Amino acid sequence: MASSWRIVFFGTPAFALPALQNLVEGQDEVVAVVTRPDRERGRGRKTSPSPVKELALKFGITPYQPEKVKEGLFLEAVKGLAPDLFVVVAFGQILPKPLLEIPKFGAVNVHASLLPMYRGAAPIAWAILKGERKTGITTMLMDEGMDTGDILMQAEIPIEKEDTGETLQGKLSSLGGRLLMETVERMKTTDLSPLPQDHSKATYAPPLKKEDGRIDWKKPAEEIDLRVRAFNPWPGAFTGWENGLLKIYRVEVRKGASSAEPGSVTWVGSDFIEVKTGDGSILIREVQPEGKRRMKVRDFLSGHRISIGTVFH
Repeated sequence: MASSWRIVFFGTPAFALPALQNLVEGQDEVVAVVTRPDRERGRGRKTSPSPVKELALKFGITPYQPEKVKEGLFLEAVKGLAPDLFVVVAFGQILPKPLLEIPKFGAVNVHASLLPMYRGAAPIAWAILKGERKTGITTMLMDEGMDTGDILMQAEIPIEKEDTGETLQGKLSSLGGRLLMETVERMKTTDLSPLPQDHSKATYAPPLKKEDGRIDWKKPAEEIDLRVRAFNPWPGAFTGWENGLLKIYRVEVRKGASSAEPGSVTWVGSDFIEVKTGDGSILIREVQPEGKRRMKVRDFLSGHRISIGTVFH
């Protein structure tokens, strides 16, 4: 049996949970968990821990929560742990060179794309938005760059037509947890040869902003469908409606010509709203009005009057 390593885990969102759980329940020793400081969330501005902090506490691990990982006191604390390996999964900060030099066998990052494609903070959403047919997980040795390190292992999955950012994140999160464990075991037996990335083929997935979700009705129906799926659940695709905004969570693409202006409602069924786009139309199936819950269009229409000729903007 391979030796047990002392591992420091860096992570923040729910995406990182399968990786952390697999490590804690495996044969290695998770000597520390590092996550972001608690943040204020929601209308009540209540302070909330990250998902990784919550899981760490369940396992009896009190996490480190530095504002910046380059802080001297934090660096000294990590050195004192004498780690063999760092594991980094959607942590949210770039690790500086003095920190990366601490672990005996380096730092492994679990990234939700087939690198060098979609380096950056939002690879899942951008892969859907760009109409990719497949994506996957890459484990890599970290360097000082943003997702530029040598590749250790990769595993790919198809992007299904009904996949959203939420469903694809769930699939990739589980896959990442499994591929991480295989990567660590193979590192122990020196069965892995790190492969440099072809930087000329790199593409980027910058952080999402709320405004990215705004629908441009002049775009083709297929592009709008991709935006709705990519930005579900956050920031959510949305459109102007009356004096407010309407979030749109599920649509269907419909082919066909119409003389209506893009953004115009051309038909209202019992459970859909048809809206003209720059090419074809979409059937809206699920929405969320401002200040209300997410709902199916059938329920939305029972409390809101939408007529043919209504214009979304």
